[in-house]
Amino acid sequence: MRLWKLELQKLADGTGLPLSVCHFPAGTSKWNKIEHRLFSFMSSNRRGEPLRDYETIVKLISGTATAKGLKVTCRLDRRKHPTGRKVTDEEMKRVNIERHNFRAEWNYTIQPRSS
Repeated sequence: MRLWKLELQKLADGTGLPLSVCHFPAGTSKWNKIEHRLFSFMSSNRRGEPLRDYETIVKLISGTATAKGLKVTCRLDRRKHPTGRKVTDEEMKRVNIERHNFRAEWNYTIQPRSS
């Protein structure tokens, strides 16, 4: 989560836009109505096909559409991404984060830093 916030700070600085983030608490994705509706159609679309490889999964997700016309776009990212990046406390202190009043650990705005 620390790297996520650090990278969002870079995006906010680069665009000059404040970025508001509202996370669902752990275990609550079932209350996300869009996600719930979409996953039910993905399950129907799968029809018991084994998920043997990434291509099968991407094909399954890309072929999904809801009854009301929501279509999914998806592609496999094969780029190599670095792992093990540690964000220092000093880096975190420079993140211009403004916590919201309700559930501040999950809801916040990252403001652009002035140059």
